[in-house]
Amino acid sequence: QVQLVESGGGLVQPGGSLRLSCAASGSIFSINAMGWYRQAPGKQRELVARITRGGSSYYTDSVKGRFTISRDDAKNTVYLQMNGLKPEDTAVYYCNVPDLRTSTGRYLEVWGQGTLVTVSS
Repeated sequence: QVQLVESGGGLVQPGGSLRLSCAASGSIFSINAMGWYRQAPGKQRELVARITRGGSSYYTDSVKGRFTISRDDAKNTVYLQMNGLKPEDTAVYYCNVPDLRTSTGRYLEVWGQGTLVTVSS
């Protein structure tokens, strides 16, 4: 009924940049917060960045100053601009909407399929 489709991952050299995109589609009434999580091999999934409908953002300390989260509500899309990438950023990145309201009035948490970011020379 509703889906989050991610794109933009890939292989990049240290110091390089990538932009991830996540588009929500389906029977959507409204979306409040949108965020990005990541999970590296052998590590727990962690919240990387989050942005509210009003534009308030959060970043985990390890990415502050390097990553920027943004959204386009007309397209139900959230972006993650990643600059100055480090090998430690290598992970599968997941888009997340914790409070999507459907057209029938239900609230759902929705996850994207994940996109792999590999930072290596």
